[in-house]
Amino acid sequence: MAAKSAAPVLDWSWNHTPATSAALVAGGAYALAATGSVTGLPPTHALMVAGAGAAAQSVADLVQHRPAGHIVARCAAWLTAGGWTASALADHTPLTWGMTGWWAAGTVAGMTLARGLVRAEETARTERHQRKLQKWANKRAGEWHERLERLFRLEGHQVDGVRPWKGDVGYTVLVTMPSSTPELPADAVRKLAVDLRLPKGGGIQILDGETYGQTLIRVTAVDVLAQQIDLPDSPGDTTVTSVYDGIPLGLKPDAEEARISIVDDCVLVVGQVGSGKTNLLNGANAGLLRTDNTVVMHIDVTGAGISLPWLHTWAAQGAAAVPVIDWTADTVEEAHILCDTVIAGIAARKTGHQDRLTEDDKLTVTHDLPEVVVAVDEIAELTPALLRKLDTIVNTGRAVRVRVLICGLRATQDVITAAMKKQSRGRVGMRVSDPEELSHLFPTGGGRINPKSAPYKGCGFYSSPDADDVVCDPTAFKAYRITPKQIRALSVTYAERRPKLEDVFLDTEPGEYYASRWGRILPRLYKPGQLAPTTAPYTSGDTLYPPINPLTGIPITTATDPDDDNAPAPRTVAAATQESDRPEPRVGSDLLSTILSAARTAPVQAPATSGGGDDATVIRADFGRVIQQAGTPDDRPSPVPQLLAEAHQHVVAAGGRMWSSDLAAAHGLDPRAFGTELNRLLRDVGVERPGVGTVRIKDESKSGYLAETLAEAIQCYRNTQ
Repeated sequence: MAAKSAAPVLDWSWNHTPATSAALVAGGAYALAATGSVTGLPPTHALMVAGAGAAAQSVADLVQHRPAGHIVARCAAWLTAGGWTASALADHTPLTWGMTGWWAAGTVAGMTLARGLVRAEETARTERHQRKLQKWANKRAGEWHERLERLFRLEGHQVDGVRPWKGDVGYTVLVTMPSSTPELPADAVRKLAVDLRLPKGGGIQILDGETYGQTLIRVTAVDVLAQQIDLPDSPGDTTVTSVYDGIPLGLKPDAEEARISIVDDCVLVVGQVGSGKTNLLNGANAGLLRTDNTVVMHIDVTGAGISLPWLHTWAAQGAAAVPVIDWTADTVEEAHILCDTVIAGIAARKTGHQDRLTEDDKLTVTHDLPEVVVAVDEIAELTPALLRKLDTIVNTGRAVRVRVLICGLRATQDVITAAMKKQSRGRVGMRVSDPEELSHLFPTGGGRINPKSAPYKGCGFYSSPDADDVVCDPTAFKAYRITPKQIRALSVTYAERRPKLEDVFLDTEPGEYYASRWGRILPRLYKPGQLAPTTAPYTSGDTLYPPINPLTGIPITTATDPDDDNAPAPRTVAAATQESDRPEPRVGSDLLSTILSAARTAPVQAPATSGGGDDATVIRADFGRVIQQAGTPDDRPSPVPQLLAEAHQHVVAAGGRMWSSDLAAAHGLDPRAFGTELNRLLRDVGVERPGVGTVRIKDESKSGYLAETLAEAIQCYRNTQ
């Protein structure tokens, strides 16, 4: 990270107080008198300037509706300064002790007068605003007292106050209900909205007060959600924040900022295509990167789309010295390396920072010990093994401040795991078309929200623990709009404050692949000629690539492969050297029948020492899978179906994922017959394809298979031997 410069910076802005302004005017008068006495400037010139200043001051005061006494005082100050200057010019005595003493006394008086006048005007302005506000509140209170009596026939109720919201978008009415009618009827919201003639985007919300019998009626008079709300952060106004402040998402209907906590809890974001989920994720990135105690990592195996806008100024333009995104996993293999490093870092922090756990059983986040947030986009594209590793991070990282921000199209179990949903107390649901999805996402209050309350693009609902660790009911909000141009400007500003992971976190076996991460990633994201010199420190060293498990296709980042159960490596098929040696292609049911017949008729010769007799060669098979056979284990063929083993080899050779049509073509089989048989083999051992069998390759999704899924089925068949 680039060191912050400690050199002083000149401020050329005119941020002067009334006292310093008066001192500047007095200094100008003294300089004029001293210069004019030498050059023979007539005293009338000073009087003319003072008169013009007094006239201009009186006009400005009249426009600003200042009190008459203040206008007279300011004009008198101008004329006094002009009179002293004229006297000094007439007698040619500005540098004498007497005239200098009078000048100093006048300067002090002018500074005191200016400060007092401004303070008095601010007090008067505040009092006028309060009187105006009180008059408005009294009028609204009377109207609401009459409205409640007219609509609901209340008697004995009292309107205790009306408080306006920021931005004049609505207000809150505090009502003390009578004992005979402690609550408003069920149709009160509709009746009040109609009686107030609220716009379509406005609304009424009725809440309980601090004591029994008190009712809060929140009136939204302006449709805040319909407006485009630009992210208020700009390079000129980006003070350093903390992750403890929460992530700003946007504005609620009452124009208050919607924030969600991510220090103790993970965050789950769901939304259909076109709902503004990616924009929300970029806004969350901006909120996290504005802090100086958060390290942000990304997992997006569909091309690192959430990272590229933030990396452009560093990787392509060279305007930022460091990458604001600490690690970007753009492939499944890189995601495994990232997750292994984070999991090992969690364990290392638990043992290496015990001395920091004094007042609390959780680490305190600082610039030297930052929070680690792993943002995951398009989680449906991740493999089951990656989802299990993310579950481990979600379940074990809270105490050492490692959290996950998860984004998916839906909150159902085919997209989000049970652990992710249960541990994510912060939840955001963007625009959806089915109310049941919101009910499924929000465990409390979801059944009472209506998607029509947030109908616009960029709108949604959120719930998050408050200061008392109580999860609020789902609340509508409009997400801040952030543009790529703004992202590039902010990434330069935020690069200067990025923290680094401590040595304890990285001093692990998987941590050795951390330093060369950009050497593996950047060649996939950019062409060599596009990279800026700022990337050289991250790519000039040796690039480490972990070995790959040949069965699962998962990188091995530790000395012991957790996915290796001492299973033999899959066999390889040697390529034919002559054209005449290559078998003729077989398609459809012919090849299926050949494989099945071979499995049923292939004899197995048992050794003489086995004592198995005739039963030693008896084989019962089902499409190449041995389901019963006599003889010793060494004599038995592999229980893995031939079709499944060969399919796994083809998928591994293709890079770990393959569409069904291409896989069937590689076998020379009819796609429909091949898919039916292979899916049956998976179902027989209880293996399901993630994402309803959809595989994304080069930004296109089709039905297909993952090497990890087929490897899991192969292991299940071996375990049943």
